[in-house]
Amino acid sequence: MKEISGYLTGQFLMATPQMRDPRFDHALIYICGHDENGAMGLIINKPVPNLTLKGLLEQLQVTVDPIQLDIPIYLGGPVETTRGFVLHSDDYVHPATVALNEHISMTATLDILEAIASGNGPKNCILALGYAGWSPGQLDHELHESGWLQLDADEDLMFDIPVHHKWAEAMKRLGIDSATLHHETGHS
Repeated sequence: MKEISGYLTGQFLMATPQMRDPRFDHALIYICGHDENGAMGLIINKPVPNLTLKGLLEQLQVTVDPIQLDIPIYLGGPVETTRGFVLHSDDYVHPATVALNEHISMTATLDILEAIASGNGPKNCILALGYAGWSPGQLDHELHESGWLQLDADEDLMFDIPVHHKWAEAMKRLGIDSATLHHETGHS
């Protein structure tokens, strides 16, 4: 199993009202890798409407003995939206699995989708299409411009909080009442 390290790797980013890109409005992103070459993360709170694991497997023409098919698919970000990634608990390991921190891993193979559908996958998972990517220094600049807030990632927020409450819960954990945030908030 490979391991990634970097400045914000394993952290959450929450879009602030100053985020001008509508694709990231109220986004909660798990940073999978961040180093001198750039950054990569997955949005974990924007489900693709009307797409579940069942629909994805049908599109991929994969037949499995399904046990779990109603798992939602998330828009992981605007880059390579036909490429799939699975963020998951560390109880599933495949040769292509990358450990992102001590409890969270990522696998981007068809094998994990088949394992999840048949009930042999990880206990917790988020299936995403696409990713958010930043060139070298770009994310650091966006953080400086108050486009993002960061928070230590944890499994509870990633896997257990209902999807439409994740962003507000992340803000709450930073001590911010998301109802009081305004688009006109100044830079700190």
